[in-house]
Amino acid sequence: MVDVLLGLQWGDEGKGKIVDFLAKNYQIIARFQGGPNAGHTLYLDDKKVVLHTIPSGVFHPGILNVIGNGVVIDPVSFQAECEEIESLGVDLKACMLISERAHLILPSHKALDKASELAKGQQKIGSTLKGIGPTYMDKTGRNGLRVGDILKADFKARYQVLKDKHLQILNQPEWAEEIQSWEADFFKAIEALKQYQIIAAEYWLNEQLIAGKRILAEGAQGTMLDIDFGTYPFVTSSNTITAGLCTGLGIAPKWVGKVFGISKAYCTRVGSGPFPTELLNETGDQLRAIGHEFGATTGRPRRCGWIDLVALKYACMINGVTDLIITKADILDEMPEVFLCNAYSINGVQTQHFPYDIINDSIEPVYVKTEKWSKALSSCTNVDDLPEEFNAFTRLISDFTKVKVSFVSNGVGRHQLITL
Repeated sequence: MVDVLLGLQWGDEGKGKIVDFLAKNYQIIARFQGGPNAGHTLYLDDKKVVLHTIPSGVFHPGILNVIGNGVVIDPVSFQAECEEIESLGVDLKACMLISERAHLILPSHKALDKASELAKGQQKIGSTLKGIGPTYMDKTGRNGLRVGDILKADFKARYQVLKDKHLQILNQPEWAEEIQSWEADFFKAIEALKQYQIIAAEYWLNEQLIAGKRILAEGAQGTMLDIDFGTYPFVTSSNTITAGLCTGLGIAPKWVGKVFGISKAYCTRVGSGPFPTELLNETGDQLRAIGHEFGATTGRPRRCGWIDLVALKYACMINGVTDLIITKADILDEMPEVFLCNAYSINGVQTQHFPYDIINDSIEPVYVKTEKWSKALSSCTNVDDLPEEFNAFTRLISDFTKVKVSFVSNGVGRHQLITL
């Protein structure tokens, strides 16, 4: 079977730690979408490691890690990431496999991304400027270059054709100079990429399933950034939901088992876009400071607010979540009050449905307050240690979403995860 683990908010939910925790139950970890804008943070013996493209199972001996066809790869940042992980003693050439169908981010894709965001002015969507959107556009436009292409004798000619097309779109000489300045590193990284195992991942994965191997599919970003079901147009360029694993790995729906959905005990968002429960006050600043809410990939400060049960229930429905995992619960230890949004008031009408037009509708969150818990969650080691006030908090979440809370993360440590 294939179980899937994904974020239920706007990313940054703590997916890396949870994949790392669950990995021992699987033989294969597979990334199915996204690109180097992902930042999955792990702590290894108090050392912080951030994974961007590499699956989060690489620190477990004996586990194979697959980068699926739904992922887009920047060869330059990927080479740097590989070198960092290999310096920690991991043999990536032995434990990592890359789909030949995964698309490549070119230097000109980054230029297109930057030019597009600059042109939007005040309407910019908060892109990480890593070329991910333009790469997915070329993929759907049937112009893209894939990992398998780097093994072809005419790869540089194919590269030049796509680069020339991008230069016509950019139509400014300074972009040509900037792209050219990036190319030496790009082609060096292409040669490094050839040293890893490049496979027909869809065949390989299905063979493993038939052989009885257990696979954990690892999502990037979060449900509310899904290209179809997120807060459009302030979304990413891929399907971040459960359905994305089928198209991002070449695995049929019949193989899907558990769906682990991750939510923080509060909400955060990086960049532009709607955020109904955002706290533009001292409470929001306090959450940011206590939670160290700065992007693992970009370093940008995250916007902070109370947990949004309306959006969370919607995300659970879209993904078919079977097990909820609440992360960073210990951050609320220091908050004098804790609130949960359990409805929206939209233009004076109350609803528990997530709206289609979240951009233009006037949305006011409706809150329910919970009691401050009587002891620090960070001091708890098992379910019996958890204070009753916090158990009431998780019951509110379960009752509203109709999904059981299976795990609670109460610290950054690798094993600070309580099974409920």
